[in-house]
Amino acid sequence: MIRGGTADDYDRVIGGVDAWWGGRNMAAMLPRLFFQHFAPWTFVAEKDGDVIGFLAGFRSQTDARQAYCHFIGVSPAARGLGVGAALYDRFFADAAAAGCTEVLSITSTSNSSSIAFHRHVGFELLPATAMANDIPYVANYDGPGEDRVRFVKRLGP
Repeated sequence: MIRGGTADDYDRVIGGVDAWWGGRNMAAMLPRLFFQHFAPWTFVAEKDGDVIGFLAGFRSQTDARQAYCHFIGVSPAARGLGVGAALYDRFFADAAAAGCTEVLSITSTSNSSSIAFHRHVGFELLPATAMANDIPYVANYDGPGEDRVRFVKRLGP
């Protein structure tokens, strides 16, 4: 079941995030504010009462035609079951209904599974400043040494 996230969901989600990424410190990238102030754009996937995935995003305040996915995660036990695609489908539908024509997202250059997943759900790679393994990326996008792959999913007919 995919539903809108609430402030009460934050503690349920944040407790598993680092474990879902094999112990990497990912929780710092998901502040509570997404569940408080961007609740219309944050979604939770549940199965049998357990959180098995989430998507935290927002509609751009700079360009109302754009929505942005800040963070998407799926429990390792639920990967490959379509949970991530279902979360994005909900986000795409809500973004389109709000008048957005594209969804943007980024990922780390080292996260090959994220790159493959984003391409699988219809994102295109955006042009960038550098290339590695045929993947364009922007060097130092999020600060020194923080290179990122950028994506766009065009919405509409």
